[in-house]
Amino acid sequence: MTKTPDVTWPQANARRPARQGLSSPGSHDSPAAVAGAMLGAHAQVLSAGELSIALRLPYGTTRTDVREALWTDRTLVKTYGPRGTVHLLPMADLPMWTGALSAVPAGPDQWPEHVRMSPEQTDEVVAAIRDALTGAELTIGELTDAIVERTGAWAGDRVMEAFQDKWPRWRQVTHTAAHRGALAFGPNRGRNVTFTCPAVTPMDESLALAELVRRYLYAYGPATPAHFARWLGVPKAWAGEQFGKSADAGGIEEVAFEGTPAWVASGDTVFEDADPPRGVRFLPYFDAYAIACRPRERLFPGAAATRALAGGQAGNYPVVLVDGIVAGVWHQRRSGRRLVMTVEPIGSALDRPSARKDLTVQADRVAEALEGRAELSVGQVTVGPHA
Repeated sequence: MTKTPDVTWPQANARRPARQGLSSPGSHDSPAAVAGAMLGAHAQVLSAGELSIALRLPYGTTRTDVREALWTDRTLVKTYGPRGTVHLLPMADLPMWTGALSAVPAGPDQWPEHVRMSPEQTDEVVAAIRDALTGAELTIGELTDAIVERTGAWAGDRVMEAFQDKWPRWRQVTHTAAHRGALAFGPNRGRNVTFTCPAVTPMDESLALAELVRRYLYAYGPATPAHFARWLGVPKAWAGEQFGKSADAGGIEEVAFEGTPAWVASGDTVFEDADPPRGVRFLPYFDAYAIACRPRERLFPGAAATRALAGGQAGNYPVVLVDGIVAGVWHQRRSGRRLVMTVEPIGSALDRPSARKDLTVQADRVAEALEGRAELSVGQVTVGPHA
């Protein structure tokens, strides 16, 4: 009987950042390749997603390069990804993402009965969105008019309470339309958001889910179904079913991770080749590495969990990694080209003699990516999460 491989935290902590380009920026050659390796860059705040990607590319890469990939080359797409949040994803991977996300079980309908839409109405609106956005870039108002024209006035009824305003009924299925491949973000028109149709055909859901599980484990394994459920925002039982199907098909295999059963992609059990991460790295808000790596108590040890997490949630604060472990938080305030950056150490990892030089190098790298000039100080970060 074959012995189950044993994997330690240091081994996992070496391989994960190496595969994402954090250990040696430049191991991936394009914004799309980076976004694929990290399974999407969180872009609810677009500048954070741009920075997540740029910092994993060769020195000299800036947010302009990421924007060109997104809006000019269209090798990236801005759409609703894991957990229903806005992400930058590789356009080439969108068939997999839409196939998988459209199969994710929907949670309870939170809208009152007089607001919610029936499954038939949802299908009608998604079809209208796809038709209206194919070959077009429309603002919310323009898209609302187009949907109403194709479905009826009921779709445009302003019945959804939102941000001290009322939105048209159809907007409750925005995520659904994106997950079915009918909608993605277009470039802003002034201050107005636009949407377009990415013109993709979702992959078969069973194939897409198996591929997403495999890619997740390649990027962030070893991991458990519970880890996957938290990352994707799905029920644990459903995640367990997907792992079971993938295991039965031979796509994933079990290992022992710090003495606990976990999973990796099939055949991906060699961990000794990755060098331990060395040095300092800055990560922006909601960086995929900080969100997806588990167990979280090893990535955010001791005081880092209290200071850098908000209610146990990762991503609310930009973090400083030292040798792949969270050892500080940071904040930047921009004024023209000046980026006034403050780093607050957590623990003693940033006390070592080389730390100040490393911090300066990384601050300059962030400023380069954001097309600015860094002014670095070490002290208390006084702003709260999301500031």
